[in-house]
Amino acid sequence: MNLGKQLAANEIDEKKSLILELSDSIWDYAELSLEEYRSQAKYVEMLKAEGFDVTAGNNNIPTAFTASFGSGRPRIGILAEYDALSGLSQEAGKTENAERTPGAPGHGCGHNMLGAGAFAAALGIKKYLKENPGKGTVILFGCPGEEAAASKAFMARDNVWRELDAALTWHPEDCNEVVVGSSNACIQSLYQFKGTAAHASASPEQGRSALDAVELMNIGVQFLREHMSDRARVHYAITNTGGVSPNVVQARADVLYFVRSDRVSEAMELQKRVDKIAEGAALMTGTSFTKTFIDGLADIVPNNVLEELLFRNFEETGVPEYTVEELEFAEKIADTHGRRNVIPGLGTANDSAYALEAKRLKLKSGKAMNDFLLPYYKGDVFSPDSTDVGDVSWECPTAQIHVAAWPNGTPGHSWQNVSCGGSSIGHKAVITAGKVLAAAAVELFESPDIIKAAREEFELRTESGYCCPIPSDAVIRGLDA
Repeated sequence: MNLGKQLAANEIDEKKSLILELSDSIWDYAELSLEEYRSQAKYVEMLKAEGFDVTAGNNNIPTAFTASFGSGRPRIGILAEYDALSGLSQEAGKTENAERTPGAPGHGCGHNMLGAGAFAAALGIKKYLKENPGKGTVILFGCPGEEAAASKAFMARDNVWRELDAALTWHPEDCNEVVVGSSNACIQSLYQFKGTAAHASASPEQGRSALDAVELMNIGVQFLREHMSDRARVHYAITNTGGVSPNVVQARADVLYFVRSDRVSEAMELQKRVDKIAEGAALMTGTSFTKTFIDGLADIVPNNVLEELLFRNFEETGVPEYTVEELEFAEKIADTHGRRNVIPGLGTANDSAYALEAKRLKLKSGKAMNDFLLPYYKGDVFSPDSTDVGDVSWECPTAQIHVAAWPNGTPGHSWQNVSCGGSSIGHKAVITAGKVLAAAAVELFESPDIIKAAREEFELRTESGYCCPIPSDAVIRGLDA
């Protein structure tokens, strides 16, 4: 490890208690998308105290922030998230489902760790830049509402990411690896139908059923499925049935739709067809409807240059090491979900040879915690889930890593994740992630050729242009707005 990277790593070690205080505080707050006011305030307070230039409420997103240090180029962005999930309250460090506050949110996706690890990276990079003035600029982006608002996509609409030379981030997972491949784009819309109420028996001819319109829309979308791309997905939830009285023609009914595809441009075209089906349902029932855009996000554009950079620095930094007590805790967590023997890694489902190597490493470890770094996978990978990191990747070279923060096979958005995220296992993931991201950033500051190569690859992969899924007049609102 060169002197610059060591300087950054030492700073993260020196500020470890501060970093973990942040992670535990955000875990404790457990605020939902776009409600992260206490979390934002904590970040702003700490970052100002550490000498960053901080701005809150960026891009008309009240709970967003940016914190920068340094000057000139390259400009390296580090992405932080800090929203929680509803109904996942859980005691920290427990090996059974134990609600902390019944019905309250919890960090089932580990965003308390994600943000704290990004904060750690920013601290390490700042130390390097302070000792090497003029080398460039680091910007920590506070990106709220990943679960239900896609703030990074709203920022992309405003061309925020085009000002960066590279963006780096991470996500807690059940293994240690560089994230490769792409993901689904996703557009979320709420359709609210309005009809005319009437007595369903005495005067049904006077009624116009909004619920009928919702049902007909859903049927129309079912027939659309035959004519969609294999990788496209459309799913829905009826959020308002208009009431519980069968003898009333329902005057109002709402349905929430997700439209996904492996390319954002295709998702936007598919969305237009779903809109037409809604229009048809309204015509058939004599009702009207309003459509409210909730959020939209793009597929991920891979960048092999940055992926290789992250892998080199992950190898050099090393993976977390665990105490006997931590490993015993992980074993008990793994016993609760029965998935301890799944083969880890994004490349596993796509390549039998890679899966065999991952299985060999898993068997050699013999632990519930994956205490090894998976090989860098260079083949194509497609993940059917969605993330607004994709929108960042359409505007600048972007890459990310996974760091093991819970045992192998632990399901996403679960109480087990919440428990681990408030434990020492989660703490070690935070520190490791911060060091890897900081080391990679230092290498970018010191190696203009890597910046150039990453940009050249980015330009080739994005030559079709970015189709932003956020309408120009859309206001960030989130699912519950």
